[in-house]
Amino acid sequence: MPKVAGELGPLDVKRLAHAGGKSNAMVAVGGVAGLYLQITPNGGKTWVLRVRVGAKRRDIGLGGFPTVTLSQAREKARSARDKIEGGIDPVEERKAAKAALVMAQRRGLLFKDAVDKALAAKLDAFRNEKHRDQWRNTLVQYAMPELGALPVQDIDTAAVLRVLQPIWATKTETATRVRGRIEAVLSWATVAGHRTGDNPARWGGNLKELLPAPSKIAVEGNHPALSLDDAPRWFAALQKREGFGARALEFAALTAARSGEVRGAAWDEIDLERGLWVIPAQRMKMKKEHRVPLSKAAVDMLEALPKLDGNPLVFPAARGGMLSDMTLSATMRRMHESAEAEGAGGFIDRVSKRPAVPHGLRSTFRDWAAERTNYAGEMAEVALAHRISSAVEAAYRRGDMIEKRRAMMAAWAGFLSGAEVERGKVVEFR
Repeated sequence: MPKVAGELGPLDVKRLAHAGGKSNAMVAVGGVAGLYLQITPNGGKTWVLRVRVGAKRRDIGLGGFPTVTLSQAREKARSARDKIEGGIDPVEERKAAKAALVMAQRRGLLFKDAVDKALAAKLDAFRNEKHRDQWRNTLVQYAMPELGALPVQDIDTAAVLRVLQPIWATKTETATRVRGRIEAVLSWATVAGHRTGDNPARWGGNLKELLPAPSKIAVEGNHPALSLDDAPRWFAALQKREGFGARALEFAALTAARSGEVRGAAWDEIDLERGLWVIPAQRMKMKKEHRVPLSKAAVDMLEALPKLDGNPLVFPAARGGMLSDMTLSATMRRMHESAEAEGAGGFIDRVSKRPAVPHGLRSTFRDWAAERTNYAGEMAEVALAHRISSAVEAAYRRGDMIEKRRAMMAAWAGFLSGAEVERGKVVEFR
């Protein structure tokens, strides 16, 4: 029969000390077979249950003394032996419990934190820091109010719909980007072990059945444009405003260029002598160089702008970087609100009755060319740097009709300023 250790009392355990040497000392304390107090050379004491589990011998830690008292150690040892007799390995059970706790904590990750973690994991997917910021900012603006405080595991299709439905018809392009970015964050969360199940932001076989296809609502989702009748009044109000944001918006109106093209404009792209702005291919939506003839009004405005030392941008932000898209949008919104407050009527889209936005100025230019002039529609499309699909229109792409477009842009500047400019008259530059 195995030797049974005599039972030690609490005072005995307290008085136990290491006998010397470099190895840990093991002292049987009795009361439960296999229960020992392990004493290290520096005097540390921990409880250990030596027991056979199946074919394996286990040393199961039961905690440190005096945090775990003698009576508590004996109780833990008896519980472990009961489990072993019932076919349960206490060590493996403890490992499983820890793993479950870690998994539960992972599934408690909030969406707002998941966005940053997903971005950090996808740094190589972004062309530059600006693209990365745009990616995050759209989620902050549209998704965070609904999803930010939710654990990623709890986000379902209904939650994603609460984000998308308010902007799906009015800001279709933005909404589709937001959907894709939510899907990317939740996909990362699934792979990283923070959630399980289908991705509720997935389009095919999911949101596709609940939302109209973007192509079907493209007309409804067009950017609100300034009406032709309001354009001169709006332009006059804009010229009274100060700041680089107002000047960038004025330049965008005079050139019919996209917001990003204007905000990223650099002085080395502009030849004031020739009245020409050459936008490099990498900054164009179609990845093709685009030449913009500048009207005298545009050149005069540029010549009046200050140039900041060491900053190549034509329209720098206050901190020296590029203006945000929201700067131009905010300027246009404030102009609308001021006009309404003064009783003159705001600047709204004729069809949707919504306040006009910067990108809508391109539609205003296109409407002007079609309704108020005899300029060819193909030439207006070239001015807007649109992709030409038909064979007839594509023929114009062999050249960009720069001098003909110069006359058109001079006429457009005249329309905005309320003056009549003779069609076909080209303004000569120094």
